[in-house]
Amino acid sequence: MIGLGRMGNGMTERLREHGHEVRTYDPKVESRTAASLEELKAQLDAPRAFWMMVPSGEVTEGVFHDLLQLADQGDTIVDGGNSNFRDSQRRYREAQEHGLRYVDAGVSGGIWGLEVGFCLMVGGDDEPVHRLEPIFEALAPEKGYAHVGASGAGHFTKMIHNGIEYGIMQAYAEGFEIIEHSEFEVDLHELSGIWRYGSVIRSWLLDLLHTAFEEHGNELSDIAPYVEDSGEGRWTIHEAIAENVPAPVISAALFARFQSRDEINFAAKVAAALRNQFGGHAIRAMEKAEAQSEDPRSH
Repeated sequence: MIGLGRMGNGMTERLREHGHEVRTYDPKVESRTAASLEELKAQLDAPRAFWMMVPSGEVTEGVFHDLLQLADQGDTIVDGGNSNFRDSQRRYREAQEHGLRYVDAGVSGGIWGLEVGFCLMVGGDDEPVHRLEPIFEALAPEKGYAHVGASGAGHFTKMIHNGIEYGIMQAYAEGFEIIEHSEFEVDLHELSGIWRYGSVIRSWLLDLLHTAFEEHGNELSDIAPYVEDSGEGRWTIHEAIAENVPAPVISAALFARFQSRDEINFAAKVAAALRNQFGGHAIRAMEKAEAQSEDPRSH
């Protein structure tokens, strides 16, 4: 296991709990078993399996190219990060040129995976996937693993999975905001709790939201209204455009995340200025707007 962050560490521990012997490398973590990739290789019997669980992009690319030079023919490189599936297809071809196997594994489970298992969407050739299935099955909960297709399919389906996640999260966010702005004094912690039982919108994400209200209060007052995105939503929309598939919900959810990062929404200024120009509608001064923005019900 290369990379012992929140996911890699949990995956390592789950594999060990299921009786697998795991060697580890992460230059930033003391609990590693190897101090270098070379030492890691020496600790493994051929054919080896190197599982990269590092940030996508430059870090993954760097580790991948190090392994291309280090690994022996017949070894397998597994990328369990959130890589773009096009990059995975390219890395598959590059690995083949070096006599190596390459498998892309979409992994979902977050910090809870150690306890409940990691859902695995795996792409690649039959031989290395079947050889590593005991690993995949140990990581996943029952019925939570599938060999979804050829090289790239694992990361492609994980990308779509995360795009769907964007839409679900945004729907919850908008619904609870409407309630929070309403005339009713609804206990959001209680409401999210009862919706988990018998409701058609019950889900694990709703379980997590209920926990968030419990830990941070109904107002979530200690959480900044700034929502990051890690790229998969953008990639999903790119593919939707390329395939001429309408994806309005996922697109709107991504744009809502962009909007959350605007301390001053210039687009709203443009709209207000235009309303003033064509209809003589009043323009609210910045000082007054900022003062009222402290009260969420003024929006």
